Amino acid sequence: MAETKREIERKYEATEETRLPDLTRAAGVASVTAEGVTALDAVYHDTAGLRLAADSLTLRRRTGGRDAGWHLKFPVAAGVRDEIGAPLSKTLPRSLAALLRSRVRGAEIVPVVRLRSSRDVRHLRDADGTVLAELSVDTVRADRLLGGGDRTAAWTEIEVELADGADPAVLDAVEKRLRKAGIHPSTAPSKLARALDGTGLAPEPREPAEPAADGTAGAAVLAYAREQADALVRLDPAVRRELPDAVHQMRVACRRLRSAFKTYRQVLDRDVTDPLGAELKWLAGELGHARDQEVLDARLGDALDALPRSLRHGPVRGRLRTWDHARSREGARRALAVLDSPRHLALLDALDGLLADPPLRPGARKKAAKALPKAIRRDHRRLADRIGPALDLAPGHERDLALHEARKAAKRARYAADAAVPTLGKPAKRFSKRVKAVQSLLGDHQDTVVARAALDDLARQAESAGEPSFTWGVLHERQAAAAAAGERELPDVWERAAAPDLRAALTR
Repeated sequence: MAETKREIERKYEATEETRLPDLTRAAGVASVTAEGVTALDAVYHDTAGLRLAADSLTLRRRTGGRDAGWHLKFPVAAGVRDEIGAPLSKTLPRSLAALLRSRVRGAEIVPVVRLRSSRDVRHLRDADGTVLAELSVDTVRADRLLGGGDRTAAWTEIEVELADGADPAVLDAVEKRLRKAGIHPSTAPSKLARALDGTGLAPEPREPAEPAADGTAGAAVLAYAREQADALVRLDPAVRRELPDAVHQMRVACRRLRSAFKTYRQVLDRDVTDPLGAELKWLAGELGHARDQEVLDARLGDALDALPRSLRHGPVRGRLRTWDHARSREGARRALAVLDSPRHLALLDALDGLLADPPLRPGARKKAAKALPKAIRRDHRRLADRIGPALDLAPGHERDLALHEARKAAKRARYAADAAVPTLGKPAKRFSKRVKAVQSLLGDHQDTVVARAALDDLARQAESAGEPSFTWGVLHERQAAAAAAGERELPDVWERAAAPDLRAALTR
């Protein structure tokens, strides 16, 4: 993977006549050193429809300065971006192209605007001489490259970028001094945004505008579906970068969208959504190998840490690390393979098609405040139909399977309520919270089932290698005890989620 840098910066309006104030009066800044003037030449790339700019991504090839090369920037928060760099080359590096696939699909990436800057750099240092931030005064000329024409724009701006490891408070202190000198924050979020606007370029929306907020079930369900589809696109590069929780969040988006198609079948035609649901199930399943192993390793590691040293027989930590490493790498490999597959891109295209031309049924015209509670109660009854029989079974394999099916139903009922929160407000939130408690308890139970199977495997491996299997047996029994405790707790948790007033509140 290419090098990643967290960029924290602020931009300010300026002119050629702007004079910087004495920044040694900013808290923490002891000296300001001039670092000279650098000429920078950057060509920004995008699709013809500016899909990257529409999502606030920037892709450039820059020469000059200390970090010449390709740079891809992902927004993190206001004034915060992750910059991923790659060495200078004539064509877009494959490592960066992969991070853009979910957004550009098959569209060609082309030069759209060229920025030539004269950068006058100063370092703001503390009393020890450590660099706290870099301040630059940039005189910029932008030339439009996309679509012909000779549109240009020019401006001057001040940029203050936090040094690695420095306290972000220094940015506040510097801004205070700049504002007192009459220098105010820029209205443009980035140089690219300013260049596009100044040269007459504007991103095309990646999808049509949100449906009218007319209070119908169709508008509510489509808004929720679009949120989940957007999450799939946004999380694709995060999974590739192996960011924390990215795989889990992408699987959740798959499940939420698939559940919405099933729950709100009176709104969207199942002849269209069922095939998409099958593809979403496939995607979540393929991603699951990486996520499930991550959860399992954490559970077994915590369980092993909780054991007294006297119960740890043999090289148990080493065996667990070896076992996890092999399975984790295979899971990561499968996740990348599925994201690179034509099938995945076809799914994203199909979701865009559904949102652009939704297959609405007559139920879509009904008022959301009436239609959505009805669908939620239907999913709640489905959960009740599974919880009761599962609790009646004797502990064992059949009960484990039945509780796992109940967990799926709980998840669907919870997601149905989550989709209705913008319409129903607090009653939907309260319903979701109660059902989530059931889902979480059942999820913990299922984790013990998976953990026990893994511990059986580890015990067999240990025995084959001539190692003691005692510790794996102890952990197995502890997981069985945790499962039994969860089963005892379930009736009380379910009783709170099954309260009649909870369902009735949805229609108030």
